[in-house]
Amino acid sequence: MLSIRPATINDAALLSGMIHELAEFEHLGHEASVSEEIIARDGFGPRPKFRAVIAQWDGEAVGYAVFFDFYSSFQGRAGLFLDDLFVRPAFRKRGVGRALLAHVAAIAWHEKYFCMRWEVLDWNTPAIEFYRKLGAEFLDEWKSVVLIGDPLQVVAEEAK
Repeated sequence: MLSIRPATINDAALLSGMIHELAEFEHLGHEASVSEEIIARDGFGPRPKFRAVIAQWDGEAVGYAVFFDFYSSFQGRAGLFLDDLFVRPAFRKRGVGRALLAHVAAIAWHEKYFCMRWEVLDWNTPAIEFYRKLGAEFLDEWKSVVLIGDPLQVVAEEAK
């Protein structure tokens, strides 16, 4: 039976491990440097930077979601950004991903966020179809932009 619960600091190692599993699935394992210590500090310290939930199937951890607030100046209120939604391969096609997404959507709805937003890799057609069937809106006219690593440092140094 499926259950979903909030993650606790005792789940830091589990979350770190599943994040690395997701990174490998997305062909981005080389970018995943998160550790149990980082998860404990950033998710469960005095000023948490994210929240997480764990999906369990008969007590076994089979997936997770990580999410956090962002603010919309246009809406004048916060939205919820779903950073990770992951289900271990052996437990896919059992409704776990949909249940995780619904769980986070319920948090967004009950806490009065104006929207829930996330990203999906363009090659991940099963996820894209899954989101389409839910009625999710794809923001094709928007392009994700990131400054990371050396380019971030170069731009930051202009602020001196």
